[in-house]
Amino acid sequence: MGAGRGPARGLRASVAGDGAAPRTREKPWPAKDLFGFRPLHPIQMPLSATAPADPVVQSVANAGLGSTICWGLREVHKYHTPLDLVRERSPERPVAFARPDAVALAARWFQENFKGDVFYAVKANPSPWVIETLAANGVRSFDVASLPEVELVSQLVPGARMAFMHPVKNRRAISSAYFDHGVRTFALDTHEELAKILDATGQAADLNLIVRLGVSAEGAAYSLAGKFGVDAYEAPELLLAARRATNELMGVSFHVGSQCMRPTAFQAAMTQASRALVRAGVFADVVDVGGGFPSVYPGMVPPSLAEYMDSIDRGFAEMMVHETTELWCEPGRALVAESSSVLTAVELRKGDALYLNDGSYGSLFDATHTKWPFPVKLIRREADGSTREVDGPLKPYRFYGPTCDSLDHMPGPFWLPEDVREGDYVEIGMLGAYGVAMNTRFNGFGDTETVVVNDPPMASMFGLAPRAIPVPRSESQNVVKLSRARGKKRRRR
Repeated sequence: MGAGRGPARGLRASVAGDGAAPRTREKPWPAKDLFGFRPLHPIQMPLSATAPADPVVQSVANAGLGSTICWGLREVHKYHTPLDLVRERSPERPVAFARPDAVALAARWFQENFKGDVFYAVKANPSPWVIETLAANGVRSFDVASLPEVELVSQLVPGARMAFMHPVKNRRAISSAYFDHGVRTFALDTHEELAKILDATGQAADLNLIVRLGVSAEGAAYSLAGKFGVDAYEAPELLLAARRATNELMGVSFHVGSQCMRPTAFQAAMTQASRALVRAGVFADVVDVGGGFPSVYPGMVPPSLAEYMDSIDRGFAEMMVHETTELWCEPGRALVAESSSVLTAVELRKGDALYLNDGSYGSLFDATHTKWPFPVKLIRREADGSTREVDGPLKPYRFYGPTCDSLDHMPGPFWLPEDVREGDYVEIGMLGAYGVAMNTRFNGFGDTETVVVNDPPMASMFGLAPRAIPVPRSESQNVVKLSRARGKKRRRR
């Protein structure tokens, strides 16, 4: 084990039960008011995103319902609830509802309960208001996967710590991240990538090198296995090479899969990582447990996040690492899923099929390609201008998006009242993660307005709303299926 960096001042495995006080980290950014933003630098972003700054009320209530705030160079409307928006006007394009308070609460929860450093996975939602809210509430470390993400974070949060955790990067991105933006942490899963990082940084000796391991993990709704991660047989040699390549931190990372429903998957993955380190004969300075922390969706009610923290604590205590080894995580979905919903308009109904003005090329990528269900509400604006959330007997619907592509189809089922009609609005909840971030301009669609609302999300892991979304049972689900009686096969003559 002599190849480890620095003396092993007592292995963590030997002190797991010594009663030492848990590590605490200084929180340089105290929790701020919901809109306690700092001014931003101008930055080019997707048309669906908005650039926030200190919101200043520009006018009194619009028709007594909404107000206008200033985010950067844009004016953004603010409403108490989505109903107020529909009551004031009938939007003709999709509307993304931003709930910064949900992001703030999630950020504080992770910092208070995860015994290590929290890196936000920017890919989950790169909207500037999300990054600003996280920074304002103490999360100033970011998992970035591309040069545009590096540039985005650099402009929105000067001085932020970034880790370039994509295991495959082009040379220009590595070089610019290192020389122009001060990034020192890079992930890799091959010897070729290690050589590329060293070459693109001029053989820099101050790199933090994180080896992405392939792990076997069960319980994820969306597996990330196969594309990245060095396998168990090749890991020891790569770990040793990374250890020898830097005078700074060398660590391991893994990903148990997106929307992990089994807390013990983290502990199991940490056991596999520990074995790889032992076989390599090196100590890790960083153990990065990645992301995979879940949120709530119809039919998917995960255990409490506290159970995930307990599993990680147990796994870390059992690992053969330094007492000073750092623990990192990269939450994305869990930090932002509750923070946004999208309002779509019903443009046509064909039986159980609803044709909406948003779809798989917009904010509903997961509803199409992973066939995830999302919670929905039906909002109706009556002829007299009154607006209400429609209730009544529910039935399952499927959605079609606005493009000409027949793949623009969300099978659901999405449970809505039986009397849905053209002109109604469907609010689709829990789209803060991989919602507007997936938006494209295909077929001329994709122009989404962003407004701020103050109502709670449709479900919450943090106490803002119930931690479960009821799922109605269809008639076919209530049918008891009886298997055929098994008997001796009739012998053919």
